[in-house]
Order: sequence, then structure tokens, then C-alpha cells
Amino acid sequence: WLTSDNMHHQWLLLAACFWVIFMFMVASKFITLTFKDTDGYGAKQEPLILTAVTKVEEVHVPEEKHWPEEFQPTGKAFAGNLIRQPLVHMERLELLRNVCRDTALRDLSHTAVSKFVLDRIFVCDKHKILFCQTPKVGNTQWKKVLIVLNGAFSSIEEIPENIVHDHEKNGLPRLSSFSDSEIKKRLNLYFKFFIVRDPFERLISAFKDKFVHNPRFEPWYRHEIAPGIIRKYRKNRTETKGLQFEDFVRYLGDPNHRWLDVQFGDHIIHWVTYVELCAPCEITYSVIGHHETLEDDAPYILKAAGIDHLVSYPTIPPGITVYNRTKVERYFSGISKRDIRRLYARFEGDFKLFGYREPDFLLN
Repeated sequence: WLTSDNMHHQWLLLAACFWVIFMFMVASKFITLTFKDTDGYGAKQEPLILTAVTKVEEVHVPEEKHWPEEFQPTGKAFAGNLIRQPLVHMERLELLRNVCRDTALRDLSHTAVSKFVLDRIFVCDKHKILFCQTPKVGNTQWKKVLIVLNGAFSSIEEIPENIVHDHEKNGLPRLSSFSDSEIKKRLNLYFKFFIVRDPFERLISAFKDKFVHNPRFEPWYRHEIAPGIIRKYRKNRTETKGLQFEDFVRYLGDPNHRWLDVQFGDHIIHWVTYVELCAPCEITYSVIGHHETLEDDAPYILKAAGIDHLVSYPTIPPGITVYNRTKVERYFSGISKRDIRRLYARFEGDFKLFGYREPDFLLN
């Protein structure tokens, strides 16, 4: 009787062990599948709302095999052998998601996916890529990459500089040119990326490029936009010099800046926030590159998109991507703390979403 009872307990113990092992195997499989997803959200993406473009509705993405061939994802990032995403890129996307969920920053981190946003996103259907343009962070070079991929030119070296930004001739369609249903399919299935840099350094670059040097000879910046800012924001009206950085900062930091933005039209893309340009909390991007680490990020983006064997990012001149703290401090040295704080308040969403530190001169 005792022997029978012992055998019964042993069988129960053995069955319990098998059950624990089985549950462990199931859990391990689930964890493995979860962390292999290089896109962050996997196939179950958050519902997309296209405000001012289409009616608000939840977007359900069917299985891949039900899509027409032209919408099938391609490239290594979507293939069976998924690229292991470096820790830095995972951390950037995780930070973005966390800040997007912060209700205290909602007004600074969220925007409607309107036509203005869709106009900023360029499409490469052949390789299933979407690129959101954020001016003053090396976008010209990325546009050249997409122009070659779209087949308008066979190599980057062959592209005339005057063609790159001529959207009638460069063969780069904007996402806004598609129907609502086609927009949704591409946003859900394509590889999506954009590039950021320190927000204040970007503003300095925009100021120098458009109001000081103006190498593309765009007269409206100096002769239309600059006078409009000076009339509204220059304290000493007797000064006759051109637009100064101080005037520019006052304009950008003014909570009521939008009435001038409307007059300036799409020219404001060179200094509006990344949030307003690319809607990073509404659109699930695959990769966010940083200008400061572009030497590493550019090859990674090409590889993640599955195009590294087709095209290379143009050579980056030495030192051009390095954050120039001295230059930033010099430009802001003559600006009042009040004006700098108002400017930071407008761009705080960009600082927080992409991990840029609040400037030291604001803390002193």
C-alpha cells in the first residue's frame, strides 16, 4: 500500500514537471517572437487617423498575402531573416513612444496627419520606402538616394543639383498625391524613416541658409519673409540692417506666430518642429536617424530598408555632423533669457521626443 502511494506521488510530481517545462517553452517562444520585431509594433500597428484627409476610422491591416503585389513589403527589414536592431535605435523608438504617451506634453508631441504632413513624405514604391523630409538635416542627400532608387537617374553623381528639389522632374512622388486608401496601405506596410538634429542648431542652420547666405537664390526669404518678421518683432525700428537672429528667435518663440506662418506658406518647413513636419506620434516610423550620428545611422538605414546593395549614402565631409556647442552658445549669447525660454517652450516636444538635452545656457 505504501509502495503504491509513493508511486502515485511520483507520477504526480513527474506530470507537474512536464507541465512546467511545457509552459516555459510556450513563454520562451512568445518572448522570442516579440523581440524579433524590428519595427517596434509589428503587424499590429496603432490605428491611424488621417485628420483633414479622410474620415476618422480604425485601420485594420489584413495579412500580407491579401494585398496586391505592389503593396507587398520588400527588403531585409521585412524578410524572414530580420535584422537585429541595434540597441540605440530600439532606445530611440522606446523614448519616442514614452514621450508620445505623456499627457503633459500632448500639445507639443501630437499633430494631425494632414496634407501638410503628407506633402513632406516622399515615396519609393519600388522598394517600399517612405521618407519624411525634415529640412536642414542633410535631406538633400537622402532625396538623391530615393531619386536613384526610383529610377530617374542611375547614380547619385548624375543628378543635377537643380533637379533634386524640382518635384516636377526628380521622380519623387509625395504621399499626398495618392488616394486615402493607398496612403493608409503605404503607412502601414512601408519602411518609414526621417532624420533629426539638435533643434536649436537646426534653427541656426535655417537662419544662415535662408537669410544670410541664401545659396539657392530664393529672394522671397530676404525680400518678403525677413521684412515681415522685422516689422513685427524688431525692438529698435530705426535699425536698417537685415534680419538678425534675435528677430528670428522672437518670431519663432511667439505663441501667436501662426498668423505670420500662414502668410509665409510652405517656406516655414525650414524651421517648424519635427512634430509638425512628420507626426511621429501618429505615424509608426521604422527608424529615426540622428544627424549627429549620421556616419553610423545612414548605413544602418540603408541596410534596414534592404537597399544597401543598390545605393550608398553620399560621402559625409569630416566634422559636418558634429554638434557645435560653441556655435550654438555664440548665437544665443545676445538673446534674452525670456526669448530663449519661449523658443524652447515651442520646441520642447522635439527636444523630449528625440532625446536632446535642454541647453546649458537655459539652466544657468
